[in-house]
Amino acid sequence: MTKIDTRPVRLPDDKQQSANHALAQVRAYLDDHRTASQVTVTVEDGDGRESLALPREAVELLATLLAHLSAGRAVSVVPADAELTTQQAADMLNVSRPFLIGLLEAGEIEYRTVGSHRRITASSVLEYQRRDDHRRRAVADELTELGQEMGTI
Repeated sequence: MTKIDTRPVRLPDDKQQSANHALAQVRAYLDDHRTASQVTVTVEDGDGRESLALPREAVELLATLLAHLSAGRAVSVVPADAELTTQQAADMLNVSRPFLIGLLEAGEIEYRTVGSHRRITASSVLEYQRRDDHRRRAVADELTELGQEMGTI
């Protein structure tokens, strides 16, 4: 199994403005060149300039990363098929490891065992998170509707 580093990256406050400026430029470029399947980026450092051809999808992902980083949020990039330890999966969901193990044993999240260790794909964790968010919204909507019917809202 390849080691996956799920530690989030957060920009220092003094670099968030720079990320916000870059985000505006990337979004403007993508808006102006909607049909471009590749984007050429110029990288400049002390040794000179170099042009890089990037797939549009990579640049769109970069824009998403910049949006989160410029807003002060921490960001991790994890491949969907990456196999996570129970602790890494619990960290992704912001729950305790014992709570995650309960979810695994209840069949809420798919996993496999390697020896005595559980391994969970990142896509399984994200699918559970999507379903859980949907359930929460449905319950909140139902509570709002009940409150309106009772005249308490």
